[in-house]
Amino acid sequence: MEGLDLIRDLPAILEGSQREAEDIIKGDKIDFQVENILRGAEPNLLYKCDNIQAMKDLLDKGYKSKIDLIYIDPPFFSNTNYSHRIEVFDGEKNVAIETLAYEDTWKDGFKEYLQMLTSRLFLMKELLSDRGTIYVHLDYRTVHYVKVIMDCIFGKDNFLNEVIWAYKSGGTSYRYFSRKHDNILVYTKTQDYIFNPQKEKSYNRGLKPYRFKNVKEYQDEIGWYTLVNLKDVWQIDMVGRTSRERVGYRTQKPEALLERIILSSSNEDSIVADFFGGSGTTALVAEKHNRRWISSDLGSISSGLIRKRLGREHRPYRILNSSPLRWEDRLKLQIEKLDINYHKIKFLEYDLDLSQIKLNKKNREKVEKLQNTNSLAFIDYIAFGHLENNDEIIIEYEELIRPDKLIIDTEMEVDLNLHSIIRIVDVFGQEYVQRLND
Repeated sequence: MEGLDLIRDLPAILEGSQREAEDIIKGDKIDFQVENILRGAEPNLLYKCDNIQAMKDLLDKGYKSKIDLIYIDPPFFSNTNYSHRIEVFDGEKNVAIETLAYEDTWKDGFKEYLQMLTSRLFLMKELLSDRGTIYVHLDYRTVHYVKVIMDCIFGKDNFLNEVIWAYKSGGTSYRYFSRKHDNILVYTKTQDYIFNPQKEKSYNRGLKPYRFKNVKEYQDEIGWYTLVNLKDVWQIDMVGRTSRERVGYRTQKPEALLERIILSSSNEDSIVADFFGGSGTTALVAEKHNRRWISSDLGSISSGLIRKRLGREHRPYRILNSSPLRWEDRLKLQIEKLDINYHKIKFLEYDLDLSQIKLNKKNREKVEKLQNTNSLAFIDYIAFGHLENNDEIIIEYEELIRPDKLIIDTEMEVDLNLHSIIRIVDVFGQEYVQRLND
């Protein structure tokens, strides 16, 4: 029996994963290409790598027991490949393109999935502070097995809640109850943990006023209600097709969900981490609520989404990339000297590297057509800066596309005495650095 065999395998999965985590901690330090977006004493951190590498680097940098809140939204063992929807402007209209965001398929099945997650949970426990809380976002496919694993790693006495996130979505079944919720397991490191109770509406029976003494009541368009401490079932809308939050990432989580988690289990001086960064909702909400944040994701789409969602007004952050810089003149430029300092730079064409992008035939044809007619439409982000110690990039000015303007400004004025490089990220997450020559 497969289920019984898997239960028998759990002790071996835990023991093997613990040994793996211990070996990772003892292993050699990892070298990263560093990019500083503005300057700050304690910048936020964005890792573009396997999250094991990110956690190893954090432990080497002294982050052991320093992170107050970890939220992760790992793959759900859905055996599905997830796409990312991109919109570009062809000069007349928006064109939708879909590319692969990440794979949730496992060659060796559920045991491989559990081994992947368990070794990482051991590392997360090392990073979690004594006042820290971890939220693990799952669904019906894996939650019961992961609950047993987390009881073993964090201790069953440190189990705080199973939060049910309930939502509306398309699709129903005539063979079972429609599955319209996710499960979020909540564990603490110790019994002395951060918890800031949040309030929610509790509607009166009949939606009428109770008029109880010393009970404050409110009224909205539905009826009368009181405010009570948040329960463990959260009714929050998904990021719908028409939502302003929507960035085209299939498994994007709503800001309202992360806001409840971050406000409940962290303070303004806390560090918040997400080691399956995805569309960047955790980093964005932590930034809005004045928390330091750490995010990591292996996918090239993720870091580009986080840059874009943070916009122009953000605190300094540092990108740590496990891959070396790609120095390529992909962006064809025309540079005109204006005065002793400033030059006008005009972007003429972008040479998209199609060999690195996973597209089906239909989407590849769209991309090839646009490459011939309006290649600058693929530019998602442009920044100017210079190199410093050990080839670290310092970015001092950024320009990025916005939902209301899906094409970068084609002309800019730049001080070439201060800026010696241009940083390019396209809509597919491909990143390049190019030197600016007078």
